[in-house]
Amino acid sequence: MFKNKKIIVANWKMNPITFREAKKIFLDIKNTANKLLNIHIIICPPFLYLNELSALYKRHRMSVGAQNIFYKDSGFFTGMVSASMLRGNNIKYVILGHSEARSLGEDDDVINQKVQISLKKGLRVILCVGEKERDEDGNHFNFLKDQILNSLKGVSLKSLENIFVAYEPVWAISGKNGSSPMSSNDLYEMAIFIKKILSDNYKIKNLGVNILYGGSVNPRNAKKLMEDGGVNGLLVGKASLNSKKFNEILKIANNF
Repeated sequence: MFKNKKIIVANWKMNPITFREAKKIFLDIKNTANKLLNIHIIICPPFLYLNELSALYKRHRMSVGAQNIFYKDSGFFTGMVSASMLRGNNIKYVILGHSEARSLGEDDDVINQKVQISLKKGLRVILCVGEKERDEDGNHFNFLKDQILNSLKGVSLKSLENIFVAYEPVWAISGKNGSSPMSSNDLYEMAIFIKKILSDNYKIKNLGVNILYGGSVNPRNAKKLMEDGGVNGLLVGKASLNSKKFNEILKIANNF
């Protein structure tokens, strides 16, 4: 489905405040998406807006996804949303393992349960991974390896085709102590490392896995990150709420 296409994911987090604002941003992006052939866009708004936004676009270049789910699929869990609820409302994508969710207590075991139930119910998973900090001894490599393997424990090779690994180092996320994106050369190194982890784990060389990068992505750095970073797309946070900036990123990605 995504062969030769760049995947651009917009994570709106707890924004915007009203559906009117959300609809305006969405429709601005839709107008640009209609003209672009080489990318697939996944907009992940708050749960409140999922159904109404997904009804505004039915073509293959743009989809709507959720920002999280609960790890149980039914039961007495006040305030939670299940994988079956998403799938039953024609939502096909979900972000799991985001650093903000991890900081609130989600560990690799909980995320693995969420990955498992999402795949079982037919969702495509955008799995976020990334170290909190880098160190000269290279301990962040082992941290990332454990995070990936623990989150994907029990996931079959066939199911892996429904997973996008979104590498989002916490230290590079917008708003984190004057953060800035990692260099494209460092990103390339990490993309190769992630591919090796997965290839070794599944015992297949040159395993085709979609890897995305997230962390202070904007129109100024998007080209360099994709051109030299060895990734298949981007996970965009803050800039995705500004349709002008986000559309610039989409146009840049469309040229690869």
